[in-house]
Parts: sequence; structure tokens; C-alpha cells
Amino acid sequence: MNDYIRCNTDFHLHGLYYGAVSKDMIPNKIAEQAPLKGLNLVSTGDILNARWIKLVKEQLKIIDDGILEHENGTKFILQTEINDINRVHHLILFPSFSKVEELREAFKDKCKDLDTDGRPTIHMNGEEIAEICVKADCLLGFSHAFTPYFGLFSKYNSYKNCYGKYWNKIYFMELGLSADTNMADRISELHNLTFTSNSDAHSPWPNKMGREFNTLQLKEINFNEVKKALKRENGRKCTLNIKFNPLEGKYHKTRCTGCLKFYDPEEAIKLKWRCSNCNKSIKKGVDYRIHELADLPENKHPDHRPKCTHITSLSEIIALALDVNNAWSLKVQSTWKKFIDIFGNEIKILLDVDINEIRKVDEKVAKYLQYFREDKIKYIPGGAGVYGKLIKPDEEADINDYKKQQKSLNEF
Repeated sequence: MNDYIRCNTDFHLHGLYYGAVSKDMIPNKIAEQAPLKGLNLVSTGDILNARWIKLVKEQLKIIDDGILEHENGTKFILQTEINDINRVHHLILFPSFSKVEELREAFKDKCKDLDTDGRPTIHMNGEEIAEICVKADCLLGFSHAFTPYFGLFSKYNSYKNCYGKYWNKIYFMELGLSADTNMADRISELHNLTFTSNSDAHSPWPNKMGREFNTLQLKEINFNEVKKALKRENGRKCTLNIKFNPLEGKYHKTRCTGCLKFYDPEEAIKLKWRCSNCNKSIKKGVDYRIHELADLPENKHPDHRPKCTHITSLSEIIALALDVNNAWSLKVQSTWKKFIDIFGNEIKILLDVDINEIRKVDEKVAKYLQYFREDKIKYIPGGAGVYGKLIKPDEEADINDYKKQQKSLNEF
């Protein structure tokens, strides 16, 4: 008997010392909320920042090299995101605090904001960063691979060009909210990599933290087991990617950054990426960027690729069911809490609980949860930095009527 365990893991969070992050994004609050989502292992986030290191050590206990634990049992893996000299974002997982200090020492002369920002800018390129991480036995991958501004593929046509001679030491990448497995596997070079689906959350609430996560098959929860899973060694592996429908992602479709008009990419090219309506820049959608890079049709996956399942937050489904525009309304949140109190966590409710059991609690929510599971909920897609919107199966909407902008930290 193999005795593997199933570990739901979110590898990408940010702490309160990073800009535009909720003041509630502290280890105690993250640990409190993680089980409500259904997460077993979350990242510390921002672990190169000295103030954050202090807070993490105060609120969590080191139980194994690279792994910490809150008193409620929630486990954390040492992690940070960094910005390189070419404005590409990378994820780093650390095997121990000594390796955190080793990288702090290696980066300090190449960084002006190591202790003032949660996601520091390292004035080195991807190959130079990879060399340091490989020598320190850290795991390095790239964040939200296709998104404009800071995704690797906004700057390069191949991840091998970014990491140079260390490309074969890169074992994982992050899909980002605006892409999924079917899209990314159209690029054959990515078949080498394990795909991760992470939240990049700026607040600890279950509609953000764990909005994307990975199910890993491990023997136990420690850094070496996670490393084996990301490298797909000795039976350890990622068995499930749970993620946004890419239509909900902020950069999925090509869209004007000013008036938010959607564009066919071919039209945007003719306009030289300048909006004919307001003259602001048009931001290329992730779906079109992948189209540019693709050398395979859809549904051509490597044998190791796990299933990819789309989810949305339970509060969004409840809001849709109850005809409430604000998922943070008292009515929605009280209904959400009732479901959590009965069934335990959000992931279980979204994916596993028998719909007849849901119906006993609330028939309207059961109806829309059934729609969700049958992929009948429609979306106004996201683009140009604005999230997509869920709409009812029988509802029609003009996509260019949806102009919603970010209003609060809860929306990150």
C-alpha cells in the first residue's frame, strides 16, 4: 500500500507588507481561513522581507525544514515572489530559513526594497536568479505565465530564453487566473513542466485565498515531498489543478485599458493597439498571447498532466442565486457561513457534497450550484485588469456594458 495523502496547496500569497494588501493578511488570519476553504498547505508569501520573517516566526512554529505550522494545524511552506530586472515575476520555494537568509545575502546588493516591499525587485535577469536558486537548493518557477506587464511570456517567447542554461532546472510554472491547462498545453515546450494553479491572494478570505489551488499526492507534508511532487518523482505528483474559469481572469480577453471596450485582436493590431474610442492603449488578452505562441491544437496533453477543474467562489454563486449584486452583503455572507457550518469547507461544497444535501439547506443555492457543476453559468469575460462577471444561464448581457473597476482590497 502506497499510503499517499492528498494535500490541497496554494503556493502563492502575499503578506500585509506588500502594497495593496489587506491588513488582515497575517499568518494567524491566513491560518484561520485556510481550513474554511479546504486548504492543507499554504505559502508564507513574501518571506525575503525581514519584517514579515519576524511576524511569521512569532505566529507560526517551525515543524520541519521549509514547513511551519499554526496552532490550528494549518501548514505553511516558505515562499516569495520576486520581480526581476526585465519585470518578470518568479516564485521561489525555500527548503529552510537558512536558505532564506542565503538568498537575502545574495540579493541584498542587487535590491533596494528587500525589506520595504513584499515582492522585491532584484536587479538581475532570470538566468542569474536561477543560478542562485539552484545553488541554494530552492525551487524556482515563473508566476502568472501569460499575463501582461509581469508574466514571463509578455517578455519572452520561450521560458528557456529567460532562464538560459538553467532552463532544465525549472520544474513548474503558474498558469495565472486568465489561462488554464487546455490553453497552456498548446505550447509544446511547456509539456516539460508541472502546472500550478495558485491564488496570488491579497486578502485571506476564501473567495480570494485558494480561489486557485493544487492537489498534491505526497507521503507527508514537507519540502522534499513537495519538491518530488513538482518534479513528478517516485509517485509524488500534482493530481488536480483547481482554478478560475479563465473567462473570470483580469486579462483573459483583449480590451481597452481606458473605456474597457473589447477588441478582436486582429482589429487591435490594425489600430496599433490604440483604442479607436478613447485613444488609450489596448491590452492584449492572454487567450491571444497563447494563440501567438501555440504550436499544438487544444487537448494535446502530456501523460503526466492532471485534470483541470474550474471553480468560482461559493459567495459568488450564492449572490447569483439570491439576486444580490454584492457578494460581501450580509445576506450572502450569512448564507455562506450557514453552509460552512454544516459542511465544513468551501471546496467540499463546490465539488463534492450531494446536491440533494445542498437543497435541504437552500433550494436556490442548490439550483445555482447545480448550474455551476454542469458548466451552465455564463460569463462576461475579464480583460485589461478587470475581472470577469458571472451571469445567469438564462441572462443575456452586452459584454461592453460591463465596466466594473476595482473598488476595495477584498476584490484582489
